[in-house]
Amino acid sequence: MTPELGTSMTAIAPDTVPPPQGYDGTSPFPSDGPSPARVGGERLYVAVTAVIVVLPFVALGAAGWLLWGRLIHPVDIVLAAVLYTISGLGVTVGFHRGLTHGGYQAVRPVRIALAVAGSLSFQGDVIGWVATHRRHHAFTDRPGDPHSPYRYGTHLRGQLRGLVHAHVGWLFRNDRTPAERYAPDLLADRDIRAVNRAFPALCVLTLALPFGLGWAIGGTWVYGVTALLWAGLVRVALLHHVTWSVNSLCHLIGERPFRTRRHDRATNLWPLALLSFGESWHNLHHADPTCARHGVDRGQLDPSAAVIRLFERLGWVHDVRWPSRDRLAARRV
Repeated sequence: MTPELGTSMTAIAPDTVPPPQGYDGTSPFPSDGPSPARVGGERLYVAVTAVIVVLPFVALGAAGWLLWGRLIHPVDIVLAAVLYTISGLGVTVGFHRGLTHGGYQAVRPVRIALAVAGSLSFQGDVIGWVATHRRHHAFTDRPGDPHSPYRYGTHLRGQLRGLVHAHVGWLFRNDRTPAERYAPDLLADRDIRAVNRAFPALCVLTLALPFGLGWAIGGTWVYGVTALLWAGLVRVALLHHVTWSVNSLCHLIGERPFRTRRHDRATNLWPLALLSFGESWHNLHHADPTCARHGVDRGQLDPSAAVIRLFERLGWVHDVRWPSRDRLAARRV
């Protein structure tokens, strides 16, 4: 993040965070210390996390079996595509480029709608998501980063272990990121606090909606069940793993045409561009985090930036931080 992000982020801007003493960029991160006792609250956290992570993944297996038996309907595909797009753009345009990095300012109804849409992704409450991602930028690929694939070092075994950690393992650590430090602006926002409190209900809604629409359109409960499977659970699982792949794969493989801070190894990974709505142009994002467009070179499709551009023309967002030629040239390797 750059100082242009605004005063709400001044206290945690990466350039003001002192570098970890003794970290050389290749060694495993220092130990976090002894694990706390497994009290009831932590067991509940792990159990809920397991349900959120494992249930959609199990649904992929069930979906494969049902597909083999041809139990899939056109309405399932349409609903899955629509809900994937809505919830995915809620994460990329709303949670990430808007609320986390201040790449634009949205009018109140759009700000709320995007926060709700992002919450339908089943990726956690909006304030916790933003706080964790800001912390990731403050300590990218060095001690303090909640999901760096370099946590266990850069040797082969460490990289494999780190890949698992960055993709999904970090979710089970219950390593709380304090919103008081990393997202004080959102804690002070009454609308965002309301969306944050509604997260459990929105998790129910993101599964109930495809079930209800499938039943209503298809006319039988069977259509509701298959829509729940494909447009609910499978859609959530796919979006989960695409998002987590930006955390993991986009720090390990790909191109790095722009300079980032020391130890930051964010890359561009083109195969994920469309599924991630442009988020996998991750190298430029880490080189210039407040930029509203991540895919800045020829042929780099960035659907999230296209949506922001449309919203700008409709007057729904303003003060958009579009890339400039001089800023790109200054960051290019």
